Amino acid sequence: MNEEIAEYLDNAVQELKRVDHQVYVSLKYTRTVDVLLNIISRMIDGYEEMWNALLTKLFSEQKILEIPEAAVIRVNLLQEQYSSSQVILDNLELYVLLRKLHRSNPQREQEYRRHVAMRTIIDGREEEVNIDIITQYAHVQKEFLQWLYTYFYPPQKK
Repeated sequence: MNEEIAEYLDNAVQELKRVDHQVYVSLKYTRTVDVLLNIISRMIDGYEEMWNALLTKLFSEQKILEIPEAAVIRVNLLQEQYSSSQVILDNLELYVLLRKLHRSNPQREQEYRRHVAMRTIIDGREEEVNIDIITQYAHVQKEFLQWLYTYFYPPQKK
C-alpha cells in the first residue's frame, strides 16, 4: 500500500514540475490561451494522482469497497470520507473548477500580451483565468501536495 501511495505522490510531483515549467517559462514567452489550457490539463492530472493516493489509503483501510473510475463519483466519495478536512474539500473544489474550465469553450483575450486571459461561463458565473490566477492555482496545488506528504508520512517525534 505504501509503495502504491508513494508512486502516486511521485507522479503528482512530476506533474507539478511540468506545471511550474509551463507557468514560469512557457507562459512567460508564449502567452496564449492554449498554454493556459495545457497548464490546467497538467494540474488536473496532478490532482488525479493525489486523489488516487487518498482513495488507495481508504481502500486499504477498507473504508471503501472499490476505487471508482468516474471523476464525479471519486469527488463525491472523497468529499464524504474527508468531510472534516477543509484542506481536502477546498482542493476538491479547485479540481472541479479546473475540470469545468478545461471542458469549456473560453473566449480568448489579449493573447501574446502580459494580460492574456481566458473567460468562460461556469455554473452561471463568469470565470476568468490569467497569468496571476493560474500561478495562484499552481501555488495552492503545490501546498496541498506538501500537506499530503505530511498526512501520509507524519514527521517522527524524537
